[in-house]
Amino acid sequence: MAARQESCCFTGHRPGKLPWGMDEQDRRCLALKARIADAVEAAYQEGYRHFLCGMALGCDLYFCEAVLELRDRHPEVTVEAAVPCPTQADAWPADQQARYRRLLAACDTETMVSARYTSSCMQRRDRYMVDRAALLIAAFDGSPGGTRYTVQYAMERGLEIVDLAIPGTDFSCVFP
Repeated sequence: MAARQESCCFTGHRPGKLPWGMDEQDRRCLALKARIADAVEAAYQEGYRHFLCGMALGCDLYFCEAVLELRDRHPEVTVEAAVPCPTQADAWPADQQARYRRLLAACDTETMVSARYTSSCMQRRDRYMVDRAALLIAAFDGSPGGTRYTVQYAMERGLEIVDLAIPGTDFSCVFP
């Protein structure tokens, strides 16, 4: 298991909360993906080698793709898929299910946080990642939900937080 001080996790919104929805060719989405890639590279330069991803639709998958590209350049990087439950992607569009399976297969490890779906399995996954990391990269617009929960939990746990402003929103977090 990777040491907490060299582990980084991520939180970000699903497409329903992103101004571009599922249109990943939108210039704002491309800009966010570039920010994620830059943040992942900066984390690597700071000594982070293990990256935990919650594998949710949207920003999590962008993060996973960025870290896998980083691992292509730096083979010592490891990627852990923190999956909340076995049915996480079952209701997703077919193309996104295929993407999920491809990314999951490319990860170095997969941790199934709950054996079945429960009303709290997503939060358990988020806590699992934060409890094992020293850095949180967040693509967050300030709205209530799982991303806000994860950012607040990371703040309580004393993680360093890198805020990636979401293009097309006016919100920017200010972290202590």
